Amino acid sequence: MELHSGTFNPEDFPWQGLTLTPAAAAHIRELAAKQPGMVGVRLSVKQTGCAGFGYVLSTVREPDKDDLVFEAEGAKLFAPLQAMPFIDGTEVDYVQEGLNQLFKFHNPKAQNECGCGESFGV
Repeated sequence: MELHSGTFNPEDFPWQGLTLTPAAAAHIRELAAKQPGMVGVRLSVKQTGCAGFGYVLSTVREPDKDDLVFEAEGAKLFAPLQAMPFIDGTEVDYVQEGLNQLFKFHNPKAQNECGCGESFGV
């Protein structure tokens, strides 16, 4: 399955949007402060893993023309339009697990996740 938007019009759908927890927003602001020119992060998906899709986070210096922008507490989260059917409604959090700190995704559309947590299906 490939991700294509075709004649997809975002105004035709009642998007829930994406949300950032205060911890995720704070971490994105910290990243932007350390990287001149960075305006936020992009959440997208790619085909991977045993469950079908994986999350991809990347820094954004200039938004793509098909990006939707979600903002919270001064932090910007960009999402390509073609990813929205897979990630709409997702809450992005930043947590500490043991010695590691990482972004976590709470996606109401994810119906199954692989055992290692690296991929999900919708």
